[in-house]
Amino acid sequence: MNEMTGNEQSSSYGSATVNSTPTVGVFDSGFGGLTVLRALVARMPQARFAFIGDTARLPYGSKSRRTIARYAQESARFLVNQQGAEFLVIACNTASALALDAIQDAVAVPVLGVIEPGAEAARAASHTGDVLVIATDATVRSHAYSTACRAQGLRVLEKACPLLVPLVEEGWTSHPVTAEVIRIYLDELNAEAAAQGMNPDALVLGCTHYPLLRPLLEQAVPAGMKVIDSAEAAAEAALRIFNELHPESLPPAGRVRCFATDSVDKFERLGSSFLGQPTGKVELVDLGG
Repeated sequence: MNEMTGNEQSSSYGSATVNSTPTVGVFDSGFGGLTVLRALVARMPQARFAFIGDTARLPYGSKSRRTIARYAQESARFLVNQQGAEFLVIACNTASALALDAIQDAVAVPVLGVIEPGAEAARAASHTGDVLVIATDATVRSHAYSTACRAQGLRVLEKACPLLVPLVEEGWTSHPVTAEVIRIYLDELNAEAAAQGMNPDALVLGCTHYPLLRPLLEQAVPAGMKVIDSAEAAAEAALRIFNELHPESLPPAGRVRCFATDSVDKFERLGSSFLGQPTGKVELVDLGG
């Protein structure tokens, strides 16, 4: 996983390491964003990836917008200035919702969040124009998916599902208890949609932990409802940016470096289920206060 392949002629540019192999930076407040990295790696074998999880300061959802912006900017600068990332994918719904503009102001490279691509994928998938979103409390309170979906001409109903993240982190991704929790959440959401006269035919997964529950979710949704993985949608959008930056043919690279600001043992232990392969040695970094 951590073995370098491809052409790696390095030179120094400021504090960044610049390689002939392009580097994509991926940021999350924890390690759930590894589902986004997984989708990116599958689509961009020519790229190196640097992933940082700000595990020392999660959960971001309990912080103020100003604090989230500061934390996210520090991670973004680390990826660009220290790892030479030529563009960033913000694999964190909370940071995408509350700090995307601040991140764009902090670095001079393209920055992509996960929310807009998720809304665009919902628009492409929906025939009725009515969609549902499940996410964490913080993401739902931000109404970022609502805003993005309405900009696509969709009617949207959001629901916070706070039990799902701890169930995923417990490893209960196929457990009957998890299936029952999902059923209860979706029954409540669909009943509310029906009461509002909506006819939803797409469900957006607005949390990077939720792709690990996709089989259970697909079993629980009504017939004909499509499940939209915002991690996959973000990876498709990132691939378009990558191809614009690199229209030329590039050799395979395949290296992933993972960094965390705390709890590297937990990151290594749980991260492989999110990434779909071993994370390799996770490097501890200190981003400051």
